[in-house]
Amino acid sequence: MKISNNKIASLGYTLKNDDGQILDQADKDHPFLYMHGTGGIIKGLENALESKSTDDSFNLIVAPEDAYGERDATLTEAVPRTMFEGIPEDELVAGAQFHAQTAQGTQIISIADVEGDTIKIDANHPLAGETLHFDVTVLDVRDATEDEISHGHPHMEGGCGHDHS
Repeated sequence: MKISNNKIASLGYTLKNDDGQILDQADKDHPFLYMHGTGGIIKGLENALESKSTDDSFNLIVAPEDAYGERDATLTEAVPRTMFEGIPEDELVAGAQFHAQTAQGTQIISIADVEGDTIKIDANHPLAGETLHFDVTVLDVRDATEDEISHGHPHMEGGCGHDHS
């Protein structure tokens, strides 16, 4: 079976940056599952997976524009420390990430720098501006169930783990 819209693909992969640092991995014991054609993964990887079959392996380099985009300086901002009231001091460090409610919904915000009473936050995706290097193996391909199609994502055994009401 080939990967196409409304197919669930199970992948093993190693993801590295330009420096060869491993950023993420999945394997047969802990595979990555996604539904093809729903935009649930970056465009460059989804396009490369089109028509692949079980046991296909390939290497792929994905430029930022087909991954998480270029870094956008307008997504950084200096805010007062008081915005982090209730957060322990030892958690207010560069690299710490928080979920924040924004006009675009819930987003991950990273702390870029802490200087006295000012905290510089960054709403760029952590991999924005990065060229991504994938080593991918397609472990399995199957048809999505009607439930998965209606929810737009794969379900693990026992359901998807959240409420769709």
